[in-house]
Amino acid sequence: MVFNTGAALLDAIVLAVVSRTVEGTYGYRITQQVRSVMEISESTLYPVLRRLQKDECLEVYDQECAGRNRRYYKITERGRVQLNLYEGEWKTYSEKIDLLFKKGVGDE
Repeated sequence: MVFNTGAALLDAIVLAVVSRTVEGTYGYRITQQVRSVMEISESTLYPVLRRLQKDECLEVYDQECAGRNRRYYKITERGRVQLNLYEGEWKTYSEKIDLLFKKGVGDE
């Protein structure tokens, strides 16, 4: 992707991915789902997960899987509020950009 991805957009994407399942999901799966829409490395993603946890948007728990602990991330109520804010902001932003590409600035 040629466009830079800021921290807020990464937060929004991660919250959207995690919010899809009630029980939460684990880091590798989050990485794969985010990679389906943009290039991102695990070294970029895990600080985002930690920041969202610190901001109380995600809660974390470990669960055993095939003899190993797997860390799961689950959206919190605060995370849902933040995701709703991001979704509203994204809708407004993307509509303005789409309008610009389709009509141009100041065109009637």
